[in-house]
Amino acid sequence: QVQLVESGGGLVQAGGSLRLSCATSGRSFNYYTMGWFRQAPGKEREFVAAITWIGGSTFYADSAKGRFTISRDSAKNTVYLQINSLKPEDTAVYCCAARSRASSWSDQVSGYDYWGQGTQVTVSS
Repeated sequence: QVQLVESGGGLVQAGGSLRLSCATSGRSFNYYTMGWFRQAPGKEREFVAAITWIGGSTFYADSAKGRFTISRDSAKNTVYLQINSLKPEDTAVYCCAARSRASSWSDQVSGYDYWGQGTQVTVSS
């Protein structure tokens, strides 16, 4: 069974930074591409970034380029999302997800097989 547990969210002032973590357990994550999504109140879940476990290739939504950085620590089976220069519009629940087709990536919710519960990020102005 694959489990994903996010942490690192919180309340932060605009302009601040956060590093979100996604701890993984279960099947070796060498077989997965990992992604981060976010869902703001009243909006659909949207893709933020993805990373292949082997090789560490990264992909970003256009809206995430420049302020968001996805990375992974294979030894700790953990994926990170660094967010800098936070804006009030970044307020959302951030979820990590695992895609079993590790040779490719997706920016679609349907492209991922396992999901964490999410961590709340609130940015005050």
